[in-house]
Amino acid sequence: MKKIMILNGPNLNALGTRETNIYGSDTLSDIIEYTKKEAAALGAEIEAYQTNCEGEIIDLLYRAREEEFCGVVLNAAAYSHYSIAIRDAIASVKIPCVEVHLSNIYAREEFRHKSVISPVCVGIISGFGKLVYPLGVKVLCEM
Repeated sequence: MKKIMILNGPNLNALGTRETNIYGSDTLSDIIEYTKKEAAALGAEIEAYQTNCEGEIIDLLYRAREEEFCGVVLNAAAYSHYSIAIRDAIASVKIPCVEVHLSNIYAREEFRHKSVISPVCVGIISGFGKLVYPLGVKVLCEM
C-alpha cells in the first residue's frame, strides 16, 4: 500500500464557511474523507495535515521523507505564491510533490498566477474543487 501525505496550508481549516462562492461548501474534513475513499480504491493510504504556519509545512515535508511517504499532495494556499522556504524544502526532500488548488488560480487575482513552488513540484492541478486531491493521489500512485 502506498503512503501519501496530504498537506494543507493557511486558511484551509476554514473551508465550508470561507468564501464558499470560490471554495465551495465542503469542509476540509469532508474533502479529506472523500479523498481517503478514492485513495483506498487506488491502493493508497492517506495521512492528512493542515497548518497555518509556514515552518510546520516545512517540518511535515521533511517528515514525509523520513517516514518514506511515496509523495505529497500539497495545497500550500497563499504560501504557494511567495514561500521560497517551502520551495526549498520541496526541492530538498526529493520526493514527488503535486501542487493542488481548489480554485483556478489563473482565473483569479494576478498575484495568484505565479507559484514559486510549481517548478519543484511534479505538476499542478487547479480549479476542480475537491477533485484536485484524489487527482493528485492518482498521479502519485501512477508514478
